[in-house]
Amino acid sequence: MVLSIAGHDPSGGAGIQADIETLAALGCQAATAITCLTIQDSRNVHELIPQPAEQIIRQVEAVLADYPVRVIKIGLLGSAGVAGAIGQLLLRHPEIPVILDPILAAGGGAELASENLMEGMLQQIVPRALLLTPNSQEVRRLTGQQPLDACAATLLSQGCGAVLITGTHEAATDVTNTLYRPDQPPHSEQWPRLASSYHGSGCTLASAIAAGLARGLPLDQAVSAAQRYTWESLAAGWKPGRGQHIPDRLHHRQSE
Repeated sequence: MVLSIAGHDPSGGAGIQADIETLAALGCQAATAITCLTIQDSRNVHELIPQPAEQIIRQVEAVLADYPVRVIKIGLLGSAGVAGAIGQLLLRHPEIPVILDPILAAGGGAELASENLMEGMLQQIVPRALLLTPNSQEVRRLTGQQPLDACAATLLSQGCGAVLITGTHEAATDVTNTLYRPDQPPHSEQWPRLASSYHGSGCTLASAIAAGLARGLPLDQAVSAAQRYTWESLAAGWKPGRGQHIPDRLHHRQSE
């Protein structure tokens, strides 16, 4: 069982829908708590409607009181108040590993995180996370650093267990994703760059890592397997609308 705490995407490409699809495809049951509603399509987020923090926490506590949740995956937060409330919730459940996908902007460019929200995320959630999965743009904005090694070091110094920085936004022929852990050398994996732009790729990756951990894989193996699954989902993706492509997260089941 994996609990996803994330936003609702009516286009079905990202957020809770992406998490549910990914977890189901990888053999896990998804429980969910909605942090915010959105008005969005495959091109951009047009409006963000955060939900009351108290209601979100009640959603989560009801699930945790009933189900044996093995991993919590956190995506779009919506407000600084929600970040603070979730941070306090995590203090009450330190036994559950946390994967944080720090979503700061939509693929179309819409801002999804204020300075207060980023500060709340850094203070309340990052120290309690087993793994962060920012892209290179997000990690630079979170830390104020430019070299990616320095960005990762800054986040590790704040208490998180590991950082996976994805390199889709970097100018390189292949995409390089690098896992940073304390007292270990960085571990990078390269993936052929795909021609299209994708809606929900970060959600897919973070949820796939959560699924691997929930099924008992060590962190490094869960990260590696999730990267392959995500790349294959993107490669099989399609374009249902007028914006970005959507990952085909059920591709492997259709081929069996």
